[in-house]
Amino acid sequence: MTIHPPHSDPHRPDQPYPPADGLGTIPEWLRQPAVATEPDRADRLRIWLGDHSGKLLGGVAALLLLAFFGVVATGGYRSFQRWAEPPAAYPTINQPVGEQAVSSASPPPAAGAFDGTPAADFPEGAAGIALPAAKRTGPFTEKQVAAALAKVRKALVTSRLDRTFITSKDPDRLLRQFAPDARADLRKDFASGAFATYATRLAPGARITTDQPRVKGRISYRAAKDTQGIRILEITSNFVWAYAFRTTGGLPGDGVVVVHDTVVWSVPHPADVRNGSNGLWTEKADSYGSNIDCAAFDKGLLDVGSPSYGGPADPDPDAVFDPDRTLDVPDTC
Repeated sequence: MTIHPPHSDPHRPDQPYPPADGLGTIPEWLRQPAVATEPDRADRLRIWLGDHSGKLLGGVAALLLLAFFGVVATGGYRSFQRWAEPPAAYPTINQPVGEQAVSSASPPPAAGAFDGTPAADFPEGAAGIALPAAKRTGPFTEKQVAAALAKVRKALVTSRLDRTFITSKDPDRLLRQFAPDARADLRKDFASGAFATYATRLAPGARITTDQPRVKGRISYRAAKDTQGIRILEITSNFVWAYAFRTTGGLPGDGVVVVHDTVVWSVPHPADVRNGSNGLWTEKADSYGSNIDCAAFDKGLLDVGSPSYGGPADPDPDAVFDPDRTLDVPDTC
């Protein structure tokens, strides 16, 4: 901004009219003999500023440019930090003008694959699968409820966390945990890829890290009857499973694949079914995946894709880690 000094008003009363001595408007200092005086400190400063004004203006301009591009660079960096907290306000120093050397050493690696994501605070592996207290419910005794809950927990651990199972093509490690009469339909799920709603299988070439998956969710149960009137203990599991895949990405969460599922399991009352139907069943299951390889996921297989948490229709990348989030989400593949 340019500041213009005020113009003198020739009609101001404090400005004297030309004197009557005939010298016209000659200033007073021309009327008197000059007196030599040493410049004081203020005079010397003004003289120095006059001689160096060009350099000072250049330095100030350089500082302003540095400040401007510093904000732009920081803003750009923040825009790529998917999980960064809002920057806190704090004072900064003024950068000196001239040649500078900036530290260029690479930062140390992150302490964990889940750092910078909500999954960093989730329990590791099976520790995240907590069972509710077993109580007598409807026609089921406390012991029967405890046994049914244990079956569901074992199936969850195998289907989502057991590395031998999730890297194998043979589903029998999981299928044999179900009632014999339920296994034929489940085997069809594995042949068609429909199993992805309740089980994890890695795509060929997919590589997970040695980090245990992170798990968060809940289990509930109630007494009910199925469509045929058979008394069942209905057990609902709702979990978010976060897997750390090997990736070349450098941002927090680049290698983290999230699967959120809700599965309704059932155990019939042994008095209502024959022996082949006594055991664990699945009633229904639903799930979604995030940060996935879409081509692999179409086949029911899991691998890391390009970072796409939530997609453009969902601006909150943390939402996919929330077990309370609805599973009715748009398909971004």
